Amino acid sequence: MLTEALQYAATSAVTPSEFHPFVRSSVSLWSRAGRCATDWGSHEENCKAFIRETVARMKQRRTVVVLGSGLLRDVPIDDLAAKFDTVVLVDLVHLASVRMRLKAKRFRNVRLISRDLSGFDDAAAAKVVEPLSFLRQVPYLDLVVSANILSQIGVASKRRLEAENNPARGEILQRLILAHLDGLAALPCKTALITDTAYRVTDRGGQVLEEADLLCGVPAPPAKRAWTWPVAPYGELSKEYQAVHDVIAL
Repeated sequence: MLTEALQYAATSAVTPSEFHPFVRSSVSLWSRAGRCATDWGSHEENCKAFIRETVARMKQRRTVVVLGSGLLRDVPIDDLAAKFDTVVLVDLVHLASVRMRLKAKRFRNVRLISRDLSGFDDAAAAKVVEPLSFLRQVPYLDLVVSANILSQIGVASKRRLEAENNPARGEILQRLILAHLDGLAALPCKTALITDTAYRVTDRGGQVLEEADLLCGVPAPPAKRAWTWPVAPYGELSKEYQAVHDVIAL
């Protein structure tokens, strides 16, 4: 608890005020990642391997933008910093521990941006949703990586819409998911999308107790890679059940 409190305080001090409400959830994710490091290891290595494979096929490597950089556990930051002129990490919150890690590495070409990538406000107001339009202004952009953020846009937006009892929540959620996918597809550069598409909760006998589509009814794009991720292994939420996510990369 003490380390979480220190992480929270240190992160709040360097986070723009408009993003303070998201610091607690980022710290909670950091804490869970530490507890579940062994179970998450394969997923994180799969993510990093896919990004490395994408980069290896590229001839020009000037600027890379990582959407949903988060804890950097699933992003090969050392490789990106070594192979690109500029690396831009975009997320709601950049934890103090992440900032310290980057500073210790003395990366001179890594930039941090705090930004809401969901497009929620525009979708809720029935406006055009273009949360990735800012990428058009990034000079010399050669690669954009969407790193396990798409489903989180849906999950967080669903909670907010349900709390507001918004009758159009189904339509809004699909617009948000499509806005991200369409935004990536419209970019003139190389892209890499890694996202979980569904989850299921099972008991030790293999019975499915709960399941859900994390893309809110939007069909998942054809994948180049696919694997499972034990987001909540046995013992995290209960000794008797686990939560497993299906992940794709393309």
